[in-house]
Amino acid sequence: MKQIAILSGKGGTGKTSVTASLASLAKKRAVLVDADVDAPNLALVADPEQFFHQSFVTSKKALVHPDRCQQCLACLGPCQFDAISLSFDYPYVNPIKCEGCGLCAYLCLIEAITMEPHTSGFLSASKTRWKNNLYHGRLLPGGENSGKMVTAIREKAEKYAKENGVEFIFIDGAPGIGCPVIASITGCDLALLVTEPTLSGIHDLERIWALVKHFQIEAWVVVNKSDLSLENTNKIKKFCQDNNLPLVAEIPFSDDVVKSMTIGLSTYEYNPKNIFSQQIMNIWNQLVNFFQTVNSRTE
Repeated sequence: MKQIAILSGKGGTGKTSVTASLASLAKKRAVLVDADVDAPNLALVADPEQFFHQSFVTSKKALVHPDRCQQCLACLGPCQFDAISLSFDYPYVNPIKCEGCGLCAYLCLIEAITMEPHTSGFLSASKTRWKNNLYHGRLLPGGENSGKMVTAIREKAEKYAKENGVEFIFIDGAPGIGCPVIASITGCDLALLVTEPTLSGIHDLERIWALVKHFQIEAWVVVNKSDLSLENTNKIKKFCQDNNLPLVAEIPFSDDVVKSMTIGLSTYEYNPKNIFSQQIMNIWNQLVNFFQTVNSRTE
C-alpha cells in the first residue's frame, strides 16, 4: 500500500480536480481520503453513499448546571477567553469561546460547572460511484483539532486498505501548510504538488515544498492551467530544476474542467480524451511505474 498526498500551498489550483480524476481512473485500486476537514469537497464529484458516521470528540468544554448553581458568580471574572456570561441570572458558557482549560470548574466548589466531552465534528466513510471507499470528516463551526481529525480519518483508510489489499491511498489535502496538511503528509510515500502559474501560486509552491522537504517525502510537481502565463510557468520549471523536483505534468486550461464539476463528474469521466484527462492518465502511469520500480528494488 502506497500513500500519495495531493497538496497545494493555496486553494483554487485544481488539486481536488486532479484527485477526483485520478480516483475515477484508479477505481478499486485506490482508497480516498478528503483531508480538508474545514471545507471538504471531494464528495461533490464522488456521488458517495455513506455507510459510516460518528461523532468526533477530542476535547472537553465547561457546562453550567443551573439546578446546582448558587449564583455566586465567582466564575465570571477569571475566564481569560470571555467565554462565560450571564443568562437569566445564571452563568452561561459559550462553547465556541471556551478553550476547555477547566479553570471555571476548578473555582466552582459545589461542582455546578463540570467539564463535559464536546463534539468537534463528524467522521464519515462512503462508497463512491467509482467503487472505492472515501473517508472524510467535517469540523463544526469553531471546531478544533483538525490535525487529529485528519489522523483519525487516515487511520480508518489505512486499516481498510491493509485488510483489503488496496494498492494506493489518495489523500486530498487541505490548502496551505497548517496542522491538517502536516497530518496529511506524515508517513506518506509521495506528495503530488499541484500549482498554477501565478505569483501567489509560485510563492505557495515554495512553502509547501519546504514543508514536504522537511518531512523528507518524495515530491512531484503538476502545473495546472499552465498556458495562462508562460512566463510564470517557466519560473516554476526553473524552481523545479533548481530543487531537483520532477515536473510530471503541464496541464493547459480546459473548459471541460469547469463543465464537469458543474454536473458533479470528474474531468476524466466527462471527457477521457481531452488534454486534462490525457495528462491525468500520464500522471497515473508514472505513479504505477514509479512504485513498481521502488518495490522491485526492495525485494
